[in-house]
Amino acid sequence: MESKKNPKANVGRNSSFYFAIGLAVMLFLTNFAINYKTYDKSDIDVGIVNMDEELEEEIPLTEQNLTPPPPPPPPAAPEVIEIVEDEVEIEETVIESTEVDQETEIVEVEEVEVEEVEEDIDVPFSVIENVPIFPGCEKGNNSEKRDCMSKKIQQFVGKKFNTELASELGLTGRQRINVIFKIDKTGAVTGIRARAPHPGLEKEATRVIGLLPKMKPGKQRGKPVNVPYSLPIVFQVQD
Repeated sequence: MESKKNPKANVGRNSSFYFAIGLAVMLFLTNFAINYKTYDKSDIDVGIVNMDEELEEEIPLTEQNLTPPPPPPPPAAPEVIEIVEDEVEIEETVIESTEVDQETEIVEVEEVEVEEVEEDIDVPFSVIENVPIFPGCEKGNNSEKRDCMSKKIQQFVGKKFNTELASELGLTGRQRINVIFKIDKTGAVTGIRARAPHPGLEKEATRVIGLLPKMKPGKQRGKPVNVPYSLPIVFQVQD
């Protein structure tokens, strides 16, 4: 009987190679079997995520106060244009030359008189060189005339002033009225001003001072000037 085995075939020639491949396959299957896990379908709840609800945001509405624009300015009035007819003759202003030559006659200018303008100067009664002279105070020096004038004015006011007016106005006690006036350059009494606790007393004081007679005006450096004068009127109202 003839043998079928090939004597040249060596079965164990690649045995180590095949052994390595089989070992690697077994290790892979073993590792897969150990790490493999199973889960119940009832325990897994993936759920449905609604992305539309997450993207919706509530934006608060804010009220904006919009200021209305200012009204437009009124239209400007059209300029009035005067139409001049062509036939109207317009006179042109001719400017003559002011240049002169040697033949031009020179006009002699006469002397110009400058008038002195008198200024209204107020000189206080206490320092004026020549005080105003009240009628009846012509004698004496400047100081004596000043004292005489003050005395005469006080006597005049004491006679003319209505002291009973204060009680009629319902005033009581001591009353004081301050009066200021001027003796102008003509000797007349002007610019009377009075200050009192009641307008009725002011009116009465103004009336009495306005009755003063005309005086000789005061002079400063030989020229008449205005002289301010202050007079207090004091009296007691009898209860």
